[in-house]
Amino acid sequence: MTERASVSIVIPVYNERDNIAALLERTMRAARALGRPWELVLVDDGSRDGSTDLLAQAARDHAGEVKALLLNRNYGQHNAILCGFGAAQGDILVTLDADLQNPPEEIGALVAKIDEGFDVVGSVRQDRQDALFRKVFSGLINLMVRKSTGVTLHDYGCMLRAYRRRVVDAMLSCRERHTFIPVLANLFAKRVCEIPVGHAERAKGDSKYSVLKLVNLQFDLLTCMTTAPLRMLSWIGAAISALSIGFGALLLALRFVYGPEWAEHGVFTLFAVAFFFIGAQFIALGLMGEYIGRIHADVRERPRYIVDRVVGETLGDRPGARSTVTIPN
Repeated sequence: MTERASVSIVIPVYNERDNIAALLERTMRAARALGRPWELVLVDDGSRDGSTDLLAQAARDHAGEVKALLLNRNYGQHNAILCGFGAAQGDILVTLDADLQNPPEEIGALVAKIDEGFDVVGSVRQDRQDALFRKVFSGLINLMVRKSTGVTLHDYGCMLRAYRRRVVDAMLSCRERHTFIPVLANLFAKRVCEIPVGHAERAKGDSKYSVLKLVNLQFDLLTCMTTAPLRMLSWIGAAISALSIGFGALLLALRFVYGPEWAEHGVFTLFAVAFFFIGAQFIALGLMGEYIGRIHADVRERPRYIVDRVVGETLGDRPGARSTVTIPN
């Protein structure tokens, strides 16, 4: 990759009206400091607080530098990023959240690591300012991803990341509808690294990830990355069967020693065993349902998103550049 490789900064935005002005000012200042061609691709993910108009105005005010992709409704953070990837034209693509908890000033450090030959550069948030429950969920996600993929990275939840163009093109060629971009990128990357970055408290607005959404994210991660839970169920079933045989033998022996009265003739024991098996069956059915639901979503092949309109032109819209992708198959 040449020293003057172009950079696309992709930022999904959802109801971040109060942060947009500072986001644009800081991000554009960091981009100009790169000393190379760049573009800022803003993806409005169906905002309802006026963010859409602010992004469109920013694209008009900064023609040639900022492009706004305005989706017709909310499709989720990762689909919005994939939309931005489809429209971005840079050789290096950087993703950033719009809440300014991760500093845009770190973009230069990410790009520098890509220049060293890495395919994907992640970031590890230092001295995180999030609530305890978010830190706990983040830790669970990171542990689960490491165990499932075998790739030892420490902070998959931080969206301040950089990707080489060929990795992004490979991700865009994937057809699944439920995906987690940092994990998907690792499937196509040869060299991956992380760098430490700062982390700040959210200055304005509210987090878009509630406890329920974090739980849903856990299920998405679990079922889009691996079939290990299904295999685990087989092992659990075998273990439960073995324990049940041993438990039944123990009950039979104790019945001969103490008689049927020692455990109310075994009624409560049988209830406990029955409820245990019923619960295990529901867990198994729930996990199978998650996989089947994702298969159902994929075979329908509906678009991940629909772009309502595009405002602004950037380096990717110059003659000879590849065309903007708005509605992928």
